[in-house]
Amino acid sequence: MIRQRKRSLRLVAGALTLALVAAACGGDDDDPKEGDGDTTTTAAAEVPEGGELVIGAEQQPDCMAWILSCAGSSWGYWSANVHTMPRVFDTVKEGDAWVAKASALVTAEPELDLSDPAKPVVTYSINPDAVWNDETPVSCDDFEFTWRAVAEGDDVYDPTGYTDIESVDCPDPQTAVVTFSKVYSGWKQLFGGGYGIHPAHLLDGKDMEAEMASGYSFSAGPWVIESWEKDVEWTLVPNENYWGEDTAKLDKVIFRLQADTSAQFTAFKAGEVSVIYPQPQIDAVEQIEAGIEGAKSEYSANTGNLEALWINNAAFPFEDVAVRQAFAYSINRDAIVEALFGPLGVERPMHTLNPPILSEFADTEAWAGYTQDLDTVNELMEGAGWARNDDGFWEKDGKQADVEIKSTLGNRRREVTVTELISQLGESGFNVTFNPQDAGALFGEQGPAGDFQVALYAQVLTFITTGQCNLFCAKNIPSEANDNAGQNWTRTDIPELDEALEALDATLDEEEQARLGKQADAIQAENMISLPLDPLPNILLWSDTVVGPVSDNPVLGPFANLSQWGLAA
Repeated sequence: MIRQRKRSLRLVAGALTLALVAAACGGDDDDPKEGDGDTTTTAAAEVPEGGELVIGAEQQPDCMAWILSCAGSSWGYWSANVHTMPRVFDTVKEGDAWVAKASALVTAEPELDLSDPAKPVVTYSINPDAVWNDETPVSCDDFEFTWRAVAEGDDVYDPTGYTDIESVDCPDPQTAVVTFSKVYSGWKQLFGGGYGIHPAHLLDGKDMEAEMASGYSFSAGPWVIESWEKDVEWTLVPNENYWGEDTAKLDKVIFRLQADTSAQFTAFKAGEVSVIYPQPQIDAVEQIEAGIEGAKSEYSANTGNLEALWINNAAFPFEDVAVRQAFAYSINRDAIVEALFGPLGVERPMHTLNPPILSEFADTEAWAGYTQDLDTVNELMEGAGWARNDDGFWEKDGKQADVEIKSTLGNRRREVTVTELISQLGESGFNVTFNPQDAGALFGEQGPAGDFQVALYAQVLTFITTGQCNLFCAKNIPSEANDNAGQNWTRTDIPELDEALEALDATLDEEEQARLGKQADAIQAENMISLPLDPLPNILLWSDTVVGPVSDNPVLGPFANLSQWGLAA
C-alpha cells in the first residue's frame, strides 16, 4: 500500500537493500559519511523510564479511520497507526536488507498454501497473549471484520488484495483461515500494511468514520491515543495492557503540528521539540551540514519514497496524451533536482514511478527521454490542434491551457520547485498557477475526488511489495461504481497497463514480476501518465537527550520503535 506524504505506495515483497547515510551533527565530525544506518544511542537496558517527548510533525491526517480515503497522510500512519493497530508482518532490518517478518501477533510464520492453485490459502495462528487494551483477545473475528470492512465498505482508501479474498473462516478464536479466489502476490501486506487489524467487538455494525475519524481509544499496540486537538497536536500514552515485550518507556509522546519546515527547525533548535522528520529543504541541508549543537541526524536517498508531478489524466487539458507529453518536454527536471538535492548526493531525476528500493522491479530509465525540448513541445501541441494566443499561451477551441498545481502548505522546497515550473512551463506556452493546500484536505478529500489538475507530493510505501495496480488500474479509480474506493487518483485508464499490472499482482515469480514491472513502466512513460521528479530523501533529526535505538524505518517510519526510546536523566 502507498500513503501520501501523503502516506504513500503499496510496494514490496521479499528482501530489498536500503543503503543509509548517517551524519552526526555537532561534535567534531559534521560532514555526511557512509554508515550502516545503526544509530543506536543507548543500549536498551540503559534507557531510562518516564518523561514527556515532544515531536514536531509536518502534517496531520484528515482522519484516523485508516481504511477510509480521508486517512491518506503518511504522518497519521507513522505517528498513530503503527503504534496502536496490530499487524501480521513487520518490516525489519536483517543485515543490509529490509524484510517482511512475522510479528509477535502470530505464533508461526504464515505461509501461502498453493496445493490448490485456484484456491490459495493462508492460515494465521494468533498469539493467545495478544489482547486489545480492554483485555479482549485479538481473534479471528477481527481478521474477518477487517476483511469485510475493506472489501465491502464505502469510500475505502485501497481495497487491493482484500477483494481477492473469498472467505475468512474461524475454526477457533486464535486461528484465521484465509482463502483467496486467486493468487495475490502482495498477500503479506494484508491484515497490516496501512490498515492494521480492527477490533470487531468495538466496531462491527457501527459507522467507522464516526468511531475513528477524530481518533480512537482502542489499541493492541504499545501506545494508546490519549487525545487529538485538530490543527494543534495529538498525544500517545502507554497501553497499560500491552501484551508484547517492548512496553513503552516514556510517560507521554506529543506530536505537535508544525507544517512550516523553517518553524520546525526553529522549534528544534530552541528545544521546544526534540525530534523532527522534515522534508528536505535547501536551508535544512545547509543547517545540517553546518552542524546543530546537541543534535544527531540520519538521512538517505535510497528510500521508499517517490515525489512526482501527479497528473489527473481526466482533467482538462491532460485528457490528451499529447498535452501530457508536451508538459513533460517543457520541464528541465535535471536542473530542478540538482538545485534542490545536490548537497544530498541526488543529482538526477527519477525516471520511474517506482521508489528507489523497488528498482529491481522497475525500468529506472523509462522517463529518461523526457528532457526539456521546446521544439518537441511545439510539434506535439500544434499536432493536437493547439495554437499560441496573443498572450503566448496555448489555446484550443476557445480554451486556454491553464494549469493549476496543488501541493502542501508551508513547504518552502515545493514552493521553490513550483516557482521554477511556472517559469519553464510559461516559456513553453502553459499558463501555470500555484494553489497550496492543507495536507489533510489535499490527501483526504481533493485527491480521492480528482479535484486537481496537477499535484506535487510524494508517495510513501507502507509495505514492501511490488505492484502498482492499486495506483494505476482503471478499476481503482474512485467512483460511484466502486463506492469511491481506490488509489488511482490520477484517473489513469489504459487497458494495456491494466493487463500488465494485474498479471504482476497474480504472480509470485520475482523474475516475472521484474519483467512485468519494466513493461508497465514503459507503458506508463509512453502515455506520460505522471512525471517522476526525485526520491525525496529522508532526514531524521533528534536531540542527544533522546536515547535508545533511534533510526528511520523506510516502511514503518521514523518512530517505528518509539516504545524503546527514552529521555536522558
